[in-house]
Amino acid sequence: MDSFEMNKVIGGLLGTVFVVFSVALVSDALFSSPAPEKPGFIIEAAAEPAAGGAGAEAAGPKPVAELLPAASAEKGAAIFKKCEACHSGEKGGPNKVGPDLWDIIDRPVGEHEGFSYSAGMKEFSKGGSEKWTYDNLYHFLISPKAFVKGTAMGFAGLKKDEDRADLLAFLRTLSDNPKPFPAAAAPAADASKPAEAKPADASKPAEAKPAEGTAPAETKPAEPAPAQ
Repeated sequence: MDSFEMNKVIGGLLGTVFVVFSVALVSDALFSSPAPEKPGFIIEAAAEPAAGGAGAEAAGPKPVAELLPAASAEKGAAIFKKCEACHSGEKGGPNKVGPDLWDIIDRPVGEHEGFSYSAGMKEFSKGGSEKWTYDNLYHFLISPKAFVKGTAMGFAGLKKDEDRADLLAFLRTLSDNPKPFPAAAAPAADASKPAEAKPADASKPAEAKPAEGTAPAETKPAEPAPAQ
């Protein structure tokens, strides 16, 4: 290779180095982000409450005894249509996917004639000693599988307290002898309130007490009147 060819190769290498170096300088100038002279504001996210804290636990369902007096059996009949795919409600009605629900209130759990219950329901029944009370049905209808472990009932549940109470009001009518609603618990007395003072009995006269430090006045016998 003669000197002319060598000069061309060296010139090409130097040109390439120059171009790469120039591109690097231009890139640094375009995309550099110098730190500001005065720092900006720091945004702090609000800390999320720890799981299990005071506000983490949702309130439980309202007591069924408080809801039943105002429950609507008419609304419950409309809700019962969701149950008719698996249950009948007439007296002497057939068992379907689930047992007939005639006279279900206070009926022993797992004891309906002719129906084959799941192992989970048999265990929950405690040999027939457990009954379908208003309270048991009320909580069972929230989520059957959560209330009775191992039940074969695939119903998703009724999440609204009022819907379950309305359905129970309707189920109560499916009987020749409807069971009375349970009595609502009396409100607990508020211990933080002071006891109210009872007014004095105005019919009893107040007893006059002598002032302290003073001797009671002596009563002298009356002197006899002079003879006239």
